[in-house]
Amino acid sequence: MRTLWTGLLLLSAGCSGQQIMTETIGNPTVEEVLDEGREDIFLLDDIVYLNGEEIDWVQEREYVLGEEVGEVTAQATEPEEFKDGTANVLPVGTVIYTTDTELNIAIVNGKKIPYIPLVEG
Repeated sequence: MRTLWTGLLLLSAGCSGQQIMTETIGNPTVEEVLDEGREDIFLLDDIVYLNGEEIDWVQEREYVLGEEVGEVTAQATEPEEFKDGTANVLPVGTVIYTTDTELNIAIVNGKKIPYIPLVEG
């Protein structure tokens, strides 16, 4: 039986009008996220981050850009090819920054792109 992700995912699902589902309890895996049709993700410190540009509450969120926490070091399309620093859309070399919120920010050609961590609880 599929269950709703709790915490941040439940909030984002409610605010965006989308239902986000998973088959396991705990943080979703790259495979689960890609199987659900999510198209722009990266993996950092064993957490999958999802592009939040289309999510209303993310667009409205104000933040202060923090320090660099990672960089995209590889691109992949298959879940088994993902390791820390892998993305499926962001180009290799993209720097990832923290913020004073739950969001991380990727900067591509001067454009700030918000990503939300897909975590349980």
